[in-house]
Amino acid sequence: MTMSRTSYVYVGLAGETASGRPVKSGLYRMAAGDHRWELATRGLPEAPTIRAIATHPEHAEAVYVGTQHGPYRSTDHGENWERLNISDHGLPVWSLLFDPRDCKVLYAGYENCEIFRSEDGGERWQQLPVTVRFPEVTVAPGANPAKRVLELAANPANPDEVYGAIEVGGIIRSLDGGEHWENMSHGQYLNDDTVDMHGVLVGRWRPGMVFAIGRAGLFSSTDRGEHWASARLEPLNPKGQTYCRDIREVPGDPKTIWVAAGANFQSNVGVLFRSADGGLNWARVDMGVKPKSTMFTIAFDERQPKRMYCATTGGEVFASEDGGQSWAERHLPEGATQVYAMGCA
Repeated sequence: MTMSRTSYVYVGLAGETASGRPVKSGLYRMAAGDHRWELATRGLPEAPTIRAIATHPEHAEAVYVGTQHGPYRSTDHGENWERLNISDHGLPVWSLLFDPRDCKVLYAGYENCEIFRSEDGGERWQQLPVTVRFPEVTVAPGANPAKRVLELAANPANPDEVYGAIEVGGIIRSLDGGEHWENMSHGQYLNDDTVDMHGVLVGRWRPGMVFAIGRAGLFSSTDRGEHWASARLEPLNPKGQTYCRDIREVPGDPKTIWVAAGANFQSNVGVLFRSADGGLNWARVDMGVKPKSTMFTIAFDERQPKRMYCATTGGEVFASEDGGQSWAERHLPEGATQVYAMGCA
């Protein structure tokens, strides 16, 4: 364990862009209580695209990130990085997950719906057999290409129960630690809105509860993903939908859950929603500030859960030391946009 007790927040830029906008990539770090961001890219690929950040559950100095060339690890709070030993096939990592009971077990979710698992902290990896089909409404008839694994989640009470949020493809589930997967999306699809998933969370407050977020909003299941219902967040766009990008449970407080949202992928509205009853009811949070772009990500300090951060795709970062009651601006340097991932430890 490190002797330092300083907490750091990490922000990853994804290198995503729109017409007429420059691509932004990289990884920034800031010490808790500070106002200064610093690049933390020594040892990472050139122009690293960071779409996933996972801090080690027991060793705060150990941080893992997903890049366009696979996962990387730092053992010194991001000062230096080393590439982990997964065969590079030129496709990026979009998600990372530690087993909630055994932190030596680590999952990595890739584009093309590939999932790898390590049982020794990232030294050796095994590709898991993901052989699910996706709703053909998401692609042309007869075609069924694999999709991105945007987030992975496990049931803390049963870590062999693992879920993946697939863009565009819905939710997949394994009940045996990733050896077999099935598609848990169902319904009469008119378009791909309800299977364009961005995140998944296993709720600890009620057994069987799973939450999924995506382009069309927030959905909940009370039977481990067998059936889904809309959580009916306040609509933020003309389609009556709420574009959701991240969902997080407060460490040590399973009744309190936060969702990062906006009107669309790129919008001038950034919003946080919060539930104080395990996901039964949701309310828009008055931050006291007005984010100018879609809220994309949320992070908590596991050791001090009242310390939390959120960030918009436009590079606006907000910090709270009182569990989200008040917020202070900690914006990234000018031009640092396309924020996709955050972590804090």
